[in-house]
Amino acid sequence: MFGYNFVQKNMHFKKPSITISLVTLLLLAAHVGMAQDSVFARKMVDTLSSPYFWGRGYTKNGMAKANTFLIAQLTRYGVSPMDGKNFMQKFSYPVNTFPGKMEVAINGVQLIPGRDFIVSADSRGVKCERNLVQKDSVTFIDPADRIIVILQDKLTFSAEEKAQDYTEIDLDKKLQKTLPVTIKTNIENKVIDEFNTGNICGIVKGTSKPDSLIVYTAHYDHLGGMGSDTYFPGANDNASGVTQLLSLAKYYAAHPQPYSMAFILFAGEEAGLLGSKYFSENPLVPLKNIRFLVNLDIEGTGIDGITVVNATVYPKEFALLRATNEQGKFLVKVNSRGKAANSDHYFFTEKGVPAFFMYTLGGIKAYHDIYDISATLPLTEYKNLFNLLLKFNDGLMGKHGN
Repeated sequence: MFGYNFVQKNMHFKKPSITISLVTLLLLAAHVGMAQDSVFARKMVDTLSSPYFWGRGYTKNGMAKANTFLIAQLTRYGVSPMDGKNFMQKFSYPVNTFPGKMEVAINGVQLIPGRDFIVSADSRGVKCERNLVQKDSVTFIDPADRIIVILQDKLTFSAEEKAQDYTEIDLDKKLQKTLPVTIKTNIENKVIDEFNTGNICGIVKGTSKPDSLIVYTAHYDHLGGMGSDTYFPGANDNASGVTQLLSLAKYYAAHPQPYSMAFILFAGEEAGLLGSKYFSENPLVPLKNIRFLVNLDIEGTGIDGITVVNATVYPKEFALLRATNEQGKFLVKVNSRGKAANSDHYFFTEKGVPAFFMYTLGGIKAYHDIYDISATLPLTEYKNLFNLLLKFNDGLMGKHGN
């Protein structure tokens, strides 16, 4: 609206040529569009990493809330369900959770969950008050209650499908001023034998070659909470990737392409790539029809460029991506990496689907901790990565000169 009024106002002072007026309007429209993209991205990452979604995990209904929200987004953009009926591809798996008490005191000092300590995701609950036995410079144990205390340089949480017959408590070495001598705990865990969730699967049908697909994927789950008061926001991992996928879905719903553009948001990635494994074994589209798949996971920085997993496996497509980047001057660097089973592309590659996993480089170091928050996530190259992906998709479809 500001751009339109600005042009109208200036036309009263000087009668510009039609060419200049059109150029001005186009430039202003492009500027407003880019600003809206930035606002959309920030708002979406803020939302997905907020306490309401509680780390998009296994307590306080976090993953289910995220699922409902994301389906509503795709519906609003005009994306269709992949199977023609509904967006959800339901499945379930077991998971160990920590819904309640999360209390640890070392040497009589009460610790703060997430900041001072974490429990390993496969820990069982335990309530005790004991002396600790030092085993080495960083390891201390309570044999009676099967508790292991480890001093760590960084606290990193995860997700596990079952609980072991012990409890591991990791302490931040920098914050622990004295060696652990005594411990008092009240930790509650709950194993959910069948955690019901689902992948979110959408598609925008192609205009001339609908049976050929380009697929974008991102996992929307994260680690959830550890106790009733601590959660892991997961802004970079992977609210950023989900947001980039939503931007692409929104764009392609408004601009259908010759090929079908498909979008899959996976659950269960943090518990072992479970959602992508399930889809690859129960595909809603023929896997042989996928021209290429791009997995987006950790997309919130980019000051040092991106790394592309499977670049050496698919050199032709990587050459296209790198040439596209050089032509458009989008990112400072596009790094090559080989095959790796480190995100949701993996099981597709194993089924013969050509796929890349792209992640951004530089900026924040927060990962699987309470500090992966939207406020410190710069989204440095969000728009440039988006534009690179659009042009890369054009190349995959054989569109030249766009």
